[in-house]
Amino acid sequence: MNEPLHPLTLSEILDRTAQLYRSRFLVFLGIATIPAGTIFVFAAGVFAFIAWVGASARHGATVTDILVWIFLSVLMILVVPGGLAASALGEAAMSDAAARSFLGETTTIRNAYKSAWKRGRRYVGLYVLQGLIIVAAPMAIFVISILGMIAGKVSGYASKDPSPLFGGLVLLLVLILGSFAVWMLLRVCLAFPTCVVEQTTAWNALKRGTMLSDGTRSRIFLLYLLGLVLNQILAWAVTIPAMIVLALIPGLQGQAHNEAMGMIAMFLIYGSMFVVRALTKPVYGIALTVFYFDQRIRKEGFDIEWMMLKSGMVEATPPEAVDEAVIDGLESPETATAFTDAAAPGFLEAMEPISPLPSAGGPSAEEGKA
Repeated sequence: MNEPLHPLTLSEILDRTAQLYRSRFLVFLGIATIPAGTIFVFAAGVFAFIAWVGASARHGATVTDILVWIFLSVLMILVVPGGLAASALGEAAMSDAAARSFLGETTTIRNAYKSAWKRGRRYVGLYVLQGLIIVAAPMAIFVISILGMIAGKVSGYASKDPSPLFGGLVLLLVLILGSFAVWMLLRVCLAFPTCVVEQTTAWNALKRGTMLSDGTRSRIFLLYLLGLVLNQILAWAVTIPAMIVLALIPGLQGQAHNEAMGMIAMFLIYGSMFVVRALTKPVYGIALTVFYFDQRIRKEGFDIEWMMLKSGMVEATPPEAVDEAVIDGLESPETATAFTDAAAPGFLEAMEPISPLPSAGGPSAEEGKA
């Protein structure tokens, strides 16, 4: 966008998000389709296996069964790393494209993923750290707490014990841990835009993203609530008409086709999830990137730095020079940070991700040479 940078209200952030999405709809949709499609392919493989198991149970086992079980085993081995890598690179590519669009530049699906691929391990590491903080830690605490209550024989855990104590404690635990997960999500949700734009490490991106999110978490929470409503509306808009059409097909009516109807309905549900995820993912990615820049404008005067750079009052410093200065010991990481604090245009040079503001920790020697 070529609009002057200034602090934005929530309604202005949503409006800017809609403008950016609409102006480059196919690019953002294409970026979101790749990770969503990867997960859909794995889900479709599992779906096909379930359908085959139902048919195999009626006709007896064959030699083909062994090959199918091998296929399922390979699929299960690939689903976690494949889905994780696709999701992490998709997050990074979305942040890259959103940042360039926000600063008035254009990009393509290929260039966005090319930039993400060069630092793929960093983004996968950041995605894993976010997952551990938001999902894995609460789940581990939940499981340990449940096992502890069972070991302590809390009233109500046994099937013949009518006491509501165990169920009440489980519900309370779910509410507490769910609130903790949401709170942590709001704290670290700006980590990916931070990591992509500033080219910092995963750990530093988490710390700086947490700092930047301070003061705007309630607005981000409203964004997620609006996103949930949008998800539900789109899911109903896709699934309900498809189910109605499916129910009206004469060849699938009758009790003899109940199993086929069930399988097709399951496939439609998974398909609608893929479509909805591909359509709504850019909304989150673009909005969080706009929040990131908005917080830098509010906290660090990024809009003033940007105007100075655009007017030629200061020169953008290529971050490769800063990296080499840090590596050679000519400057400390802190000095390098202050020296390139206003180097935002470098992010747009040659469609390569160049840091407008390096992290306080500074790049490592390996990253500087990369």
